[in-house]
Order: sequence, then structure tokens, then C-alpha cells
Amino acid sequence: MRLLSRQGTLLFRLPMQDWFDVAKKLESLALKAAQRANLETDVFSPDVHPADPRFGDAQINGALPYAKRLKTNPREIAQQLVDQLNQDPEITSVAELSIAGPGFINIRFNSEFFLMWLRAFTTEEDFQASASRIFAGERVVVDYGSPNTAKQMHVGHIRAIVIGEAICRLLEFCGAKVTRDNHIGDWGTPYGKLFYAYKRYLNKTALEEDPLGELERLYKLGSRLANDDEATLEECRKELVKLQLGDPDAIALWKRVNELSIDGLKEIYDLLNVHFDCFLGESFYRDQVGRVYEELQETGLAEESEGALVVFHPEHKRYAKQPFIIRKSDGASNYATTDLATMLYRQEHFKATRVIIVTDDRQKDHFEQLDLTTKKWFNQTNRSRPEFRHVMFGKIMGDDGKPIKSRSGDPIRLKDLVYESIDRAYAIVKGKNPDMAEEEHKQIATTVGISAIKYADLSPNRTSNYVFSWDKLLSFEGNTAPYLLYAAARIQSIFRKAGVSMKFDDAAATPFETDEEIALARKIMEIVGVLHSTIETLRPHLLCTYLFELAGAFSAFYNANKVIVDDAGIKARRLILCQRSLLVLKIGLSLLGIRTLDRM
Repeated sequence: MRLLSRQGTLLFRLPMQDWFDVAKKLESLALKAAQRANLETDVFSPDVHPADPRFGDAQINGALPYAKRLKTNPREIAQQLVDQLNQDPEITSVAELSIAGPGFINIRFNSEFFLMWLRAFTTEEDFQASASRIFAGERVVVDYGSPNTAKQMHVGHIRAIVIGEAICRLLEFCGAKVTRDNHIGDWGTPYGKLFYAYKRYLNKTALEEDPLGELERLYKLGSRLANDDEATLEECRKELVKLQLGDPDAIALWKRVNELSIDGLKEIYDLLNVHFDCFLGESFYRDQVGRVYEELQETGLAEESEGALVVFHPEHKRYAKQPFIIRKSDGASNYATTDLATMLYRQEHFKATRVIIVTDDRQKDHFEQLDLTTKKWFNQTNRSRPEFRHVMFGKIMGDDGKPIKSRSGDPIRLKDLVYESIDRAYAIVKGKNPDMAEEEHKQIATTVGISAIKYADLSPNRTSNYVFSWDKLLSFEGNTAPYLLYAAARIQSIFRKAGVSMKFDDAAATPFETDEEIALARKIMEIVGVLHSTIETLRPHLLCTYLFELAGAFSAFYNANKVIVDDAGIKARRLILCQRSLLVLKIGLSLLGIRTLDRM
């Protein structure tokens, strides 16, 4: 792609695809400059960061740590680098360099560069083609959702669902092959109590109308009756034994309960636009635990302790005296056993290079010990080990500072929460647009209501607790989904009112000039670095914060710069800024699992 000066003379043939990731490109150019300057490249690291806009657009900070290690002057090192960089037309055609302080190299791009960068990336496909290099070749299993069967999902489940889905979308956009696995709790003691009540107190009509609600009622009833009566508890145990021994009738009922449960779960997943590749729950691994016992004993990692089979990690302060129990003293398996079997299956069947599990922070110790054990086990058996990440999240709190519950004190059903959000959004949308068609009211309210719930969960740092507030999450002001949806719809209205297609001819565009134009162009380009940081930390709130800042930068630009003007060059460049702002907002919101609207 050609880069032109304001006078139209050819400056340099610049392959803009190589500049998609500006920081990575600058690192490459800085390393080449270091080689030409005869620096020790095994010691020198460019250390590229965004700069304070007052001083530039990017900063190379590597001269300081390099000079410190070699006990030399950092400004002299910085000057050597700048001298070499200034001989490279790839950098001099797009930017000016200066040295500040004890050796910071500031880089300020010219306005032609911003224009050419935005021209090079005009569609989502353009962005993804370049972003897909970030995680190309990775095969990632993401384990999230993970409810128990025969139970309603409550409000606490929303975090695992929306955080997990956002991580999946980000990974896919950045080139990974992702398997979404819902590791449901579909085996164990609760089935005995459920089956006891199911056979005696089933309401068939209720089961047809609300399968999960009826199954949960039966489980609670069976549990209460078993707690109150020893004879009933014994009957529940017999039901469980039948299931564990593979009794045909028990297995048939178990399959029926799980089918109804998954159908009920999918109703909410479909509403949230979340879809799983597989539902490999506890039951799937129950026949694979023998291999776990055998291999851990053969490698000497597991040992008998008080009748149980355990793994110790004496090198770890916290777990030196806290064993990882993989077989209980009564011979039964547990979560540790099936989770180890799951890790092995994901490595062998899915060929996973990474495994990500999304749960609340109460399971931190369990997954730390799981990771420690898996590392030793796979090393001992010469298996390639997927990189493991436990993505933890905090609680959703009420105004009283305690985990949110209904007025009755029971957990709030997730389905009720989602539909209440839609109803509240409907009242707001209808109040703002009373003349809109009813069907459009409903469509917009559904999108706004669901998006508001998701965004309220994603926008705080995932490891923090956050206070749930209807007024805040449905507000059209501040860092909320309604505000961002409105920002995207507002940009689309600019094109409609002007009668301009989104695929307009931008050939006449002149380089950006006003402060607001340049600030918005810079902010749009920051999406690449944000994708990197969000993926590296698996913290979707970083992307949320960026989108909010982008919407703010667009608002500042639009308030200060009229878009539809007579000058063809100014009009074209400002339409570019509008279209790319909308494009990045749509991409970012889609990665968070949020659909945008044409109008609001």
C-alpha cells in the first residue's frame, strides 16, 4: 500500500498489514536498529508501550534496562537506536522520533499514517485476518457454565456463562480453535434423593411445563424427607446403588432426567446466545478413573494415607500438609479424580494446547492442586501438557453487601433475572419511543435487557465482587451496555440521515488535522493492544473499558467536527472515522457476546 504526503508525493510503499499490530512492528524495527548499532541483542529488549499523547503515540523504553545491565549511559544507548531508526524509511516515512528523560524514545506518527492504517482495515474480515495471527495454531478447551442437572440455574451462574463465552469469542477471533465444554454435574449422591421423590411425588403437568422447576422441587422434597426420616434416607441410598450398579430402569430414568435438564438449560443458553460444543459431565468420566489411580500410583505420585489415595505437594507451602485426595477412604472417586481424568481426555482427545476452566473463586485451592498434580503426572508419563488457566470470578452482591438473593432469601433464578431485565428495558424503550411499532419495542428491549445483564457482569474486573443495580445496568449514561448500544446506533443514524452508504468511496479523504480527529484515529487503533492484553489476562473488563473510551472519543470528535460538509476530502476522512468507530464498536461488543442495534 502506498503512503502519500499531504502534497501527494510518494513517500514509501508501506505494507499496512504488517502494521496492524503497531507495537509488534515497532519491536521488530527496534531490534533491527539494535543489531545495526552493535548492541547485545540477547540482552536488549525494545519494551514498547503506548505513550502519553502529549509526547507521542508510542514509546520504546528498552534503553534504560539495557544500559543498567551494562552499566552505561541510557541516553547514549537511546541516541544510537534513534540514529539507526532514522536511517530506516519504514519508520521515517510514518513517524518522528525524539528522546526524553533518561532514554525514553518517543514516537509520534504523522496524520498520513493514521489515515492509511484506517484505510487498510475496513471490514471485520480485515481485522480478523490480522488478529488471527495472535493465537494461530492454538487448540483451546474452555470449560464454563457447569451447572448441576435437575436444578434451576440461579443468578450466580451468569458470571461463568458470560465470562466463559466472551473468552471463547476472543480466542476464536484471535485465531484459536476453541472447544466449548459444559462440564455439568450429572452424577452422584443427589440422584438417589431425586429418584425417590420422582417415583412417588411427580407432577407430570409441571414436568411438561417447567422440567427444571419440577425436578428441582422433587430433589428438594427428597432431601427434606431423607433428612427427617432414616427409613426414607435408606430408600434413597438404595436408589443410588441401583444407578451406580447400572440397573436398566435407573439408567433410563437418569438419562431422562439429564435430557430434560439439558433442554431446560438450553432455553437460557439460547436466550443468552451461548452454545456449547459438548456437555461432557461427571458421568462421562466415571469409567476412566481407574486409569488415573493406576498411573498416579505407578509413577509414585499417589500414596495411601488413612485409607485414602492422595497426592502430596511438599514443595508448596500451602499444600505441604493438605493432600489432594483422589480416592476417598471408602473407595469412591471424587471431583479430583474426575477432573484429572478430564485433563487427560482433553489432552488426548481434543489435542488441547490450552485448557481454561471458569469458576468462582471458592474453588481456587482445588484447581491449584489439580494443576500441580497434572504437571507432575504428565511430566512423569512424557505427555505434552496443555497450559492450564483457572479463570476465577467474584460474587454478585446486593445493596446490603451480601451475595444477592430474592426477597424470600432464596437464590434468584437466572431465567427470572433475564426476563425481568427485558421487561424493565421494554418500559424504558417504550417510554423513550412511544410511536415505535410494538414489535420493534420488543426486539430492542430484548437486546438491551440481555446486553445490560451481560455487560454489567463483564465490565468489572472479574476477580472483584460487584453490586448489582438495576438503575445502573440499564442506564443510558456511563459504562453500560445501553450507552454503547446507543453510541453504535447513533453512528448508523449519521449515515442514514446523510443518505451515505457504509461502503462509501473514501478516495478523496485528506489526512486528519483536528485534535479530535487524531485522538479518535489513535483510539481506534488501540483495539489491537487491547485484544492482546485482554487475551493475555483473560479479563474482559479491559475490552469493556476500551469500548467505553472509544465511544467517548467518538462523542468528543462528533461534537467538535461536523461530518457532512461540502469539502469532499474533509467529509470522506470524517466518514472514515465514523465507519471505523462503528466497526470496532460492533466487533468489540460481539466479542463480549452482545448484539448491536440499527436504531434505538
